[in-house]
Amino acid sequence: MKRNVQIVPPETFADLQLGKQAQKAAGFTAIVESMKHVYEEMNLIDGVKALNQMNQKGGFDCAGCAWPDPDEKRSVLGEYCENGVKALAEEATEKRVDAAFFEKHSVEEISTWSDFKIGKSGRITQPFYLAKGKNNYVPISWEDAFAKIGSKLKSLTSKEEAVFYTSGRTSNEAAFLYQLFVRMYGTNNLPDCSNMCHESSGSGLNETLGIGKGSVTLDDFAKAEVVLVIGQNPGTNHPRMLTALEKCKHNGGKIVGINPIKEAGTMGFIDPKNPVAMLKGGTALADLNIQVRINGDVGMLKAVMIKLLEKEKQHPGKVFDNAFIHDKCEGFDAFLEALELQNFEEALEESGAKLEHVLALAEMLANHHKIIICWAMGITQHQNGVENVREIVNLLLLKGSIGKPGAGTCPVRGHSNVQGDRSMGIYEKPSEVFLQALENQFNFSAPRKHGYDVVDSIVAMNQEKVKVFIGMGGNFISATPDSEFTGKAMMNCDLSVQISTKLNRSHVVTGEEAIILPTLGRSEIDLQNSLPQFVSVENSMGVVSKSQGVLKPASEYLKSEVAIVCGIAAKSLENSSLDWKSLSSNYDAIRDLIEVTIPGFADFNTKVLRPEGFYLPNCNRDGKFNTPSRKAQFTVNSLPKWNRKKDEFILMTIRTHDQFNTTIYGMHDRYRGVFNERRVIMMNEEDINIAGFTYQQVVDIESNYANQKRVARNFKIIPYDIAKGCIAAYFPETNVLVPIENVAAKSNTPMSKFIEVKLIPTTYGN
Repeated sequence: MKRNVQIVPPETFADLQLGKQAQKAAGFTAIVESMKHVYEEMNLIDGVKALNQMNQKGGFDCAGCAWPDPDEKRSVLGEYCENGVKALAEEATEKRVDAAFFEKHSVEEISTWSDFKIGKSGRITQPFYLAKGKNNYVPISWEDAFAKIGSKLKSLTSKEEAVFYTSGRTSNEAAFLYQLFVRMYGTNNLPDCSNMCHESSGSGLNETLGIGKGSVTLDDFAKAEVVLVIGQNPGTNHPRMLTALEKCKHNGGKIVGINPIKEAGTMGFIDPKNPVAMLKGGTALADLNIQVRINGDVGMLKAVMIKLLEKEKQHPGKVFDNAFIHDKCEGFDAFLEALELQNFEEALEESGAKLEHVLALAEMLANHHKIIICWAMGITQHQNGVENVREIVNLLLLKGSIGKPGAGTCPVRGHSNVQGDRSMGIYEKPSEVFLQALENQFNFSAPRKHGYDVVDSIVAMNQEKVKVFIGMGGNFISATPDSEFTGKAMMNCDLSVQISTKLNRSHVVTGEEAIILPTLGRSEIDLQNSLPQFVSVENSMGVVSKSQGVLKPASEYLKSEVAIVCGIAAKSLENSSLDWKSLSSNYDAIRDLIEVTIPGFADFNTKVLRPEGFYLPNCNRDGKFNTPSRKAQFTVNSLPKWNRKKDEFILMTIRTHDQFNTTIYGMHDRYRGVFNERRVIMMNEEDINIAGFTYQQVVDIESNYANQKRVARNFKIIPYDIAKGCIAAYFPETNVLVPIENVAAKSNTPMSKFIEVKLIPTTYGN
């Protein structure tokens, strides 16, 4: 009999308070909020010690976002942001989830807590086991935990009955060993967090430019003439990016924000490390803010390119980079024909943008060629997410804005090493070249059948095709779409294993049996055989650098991710050619294996010791394209049509400022003026009036796909400056509304930014 656990967060309210939307990000308040979190979670001495080493040369990499550190001098006042401090405080908290905690609290009880309360429980101190039919975790030894996992994996009828998930904070060394173990075991079932976020970027960039990574470096922002920030909220999700945008502005560059919501992080920035800036009120960033409909980006880009084409016809060779197009690109004629057939008014209407804003952007781009386009999930999490990325590439190709200083693609990644995971082979569809390299080096037959991505894994678990789920970090239950469907699918598994630092909902929504394997945090000292070890990570711009923790581990019983992978592998593989125990005691040996297997890592153990790290090869940066023809590809992309019904709205899921991915640090969204509450719907004031709703009216949000109703209950409507017909609400509370089958074409990324919903008045509280 399955446990009676609550899959989605509770549906109750706190004391909602509303303030003004911020016009600038960071500043003195960011310092105060950062220190408040340090004070609440950890002792001051450890806090200062860790902050002085976070993102510094020779220190440890922040476990938050993947924004790069400066190659040269780094600020002595701190190379971190408010959310980085919050991430550190959460990881280094003095609160503990120990045996007494689980004696007191059953998984059924914990499941009734909010994700915020669960996350605030503290660090997990030792391995725990949840037996079939039981409701409380009990301690288990590492040896017994590894033996249980190994025995279960070896007992499966098919290797395809096991799924191995990876979060983006896993180090390169752990990720490499993890994928190697999984493939030696016999499957490519390696879903990862990128499947849910930037898979559309990788698909679109690989298809058009031959590499699934961005092409710019941090220095390019100082040289850029125009930077477009599309479908992204840098002030909350990548705050250190604001320093790069400010440098662009100070050097005469232009910043354009394109989003359904005007965000503080694109409007202005007060550098908290600069007292003069704080006194003067900081820097105004966006020269132009374009408010588009949700998924109106292709319409906006097409409208702009139509105007650029008109200008090019008036001044041949002055607007387009015709030499670049001729020498470096293919598909231009088909693209141009489609663009000339596209009606401007139709594109403008579908974008939701104002005519004057589109004309202003076209004028700005016409006169410049050093252009960077940055984007995040506002672009990728749509049915046409891949085409969104391809249309961004079209604009850059027209301007020749790839492979030159101050120009290029910049998909802004979330987790600190999600890009490194992919470089290490965490991918369910590995190339033949990569598999052959593994076989040549490790003398085994690698599986060729493509494995499950995240959505495929959930569907397979629902169909009872998966018996074992192992998660290397992350919070799979709260991060994934269609929450009820996903939770019930996970509960179909025989065994679920979570490799984690802190408690989350994935520890209570489990298989029949569950094991928690507690791991070291990024900030903690990693000793193997009494010798200190370090790991490496890759940031958004392809820099690989060393990361070595400085704090005493939260518990003497913790193991590193590397040691955990090696422990599972040693108990799960028959006749393995690798000495897994030896690898876990010396990470240099792992880097030697990476060097001989993965291109770009020559002299790995030498280069990783450079204080600034080293850049991986990037063909686009060199003006080259690893497509089959060795040329960049123009593409023809359809114009998404807004067929919204009169009584429906388009919902996009977003984060608060007190949140990183599914980790909720607090209950405030300071920049948007929302305090003490997460169950809110941001709605255009005109839409509120037309629909007959009232201020803070309580409604249920209902999505209905394929005659299947999904409901997120009890949300308060608040007026907000958002495009008409659009609404926004926070995840994971609204993940329940995202149908498992609604995904982006090609990338299979969930459509979490485009959900057709109705708002149903409720009698909550009566």
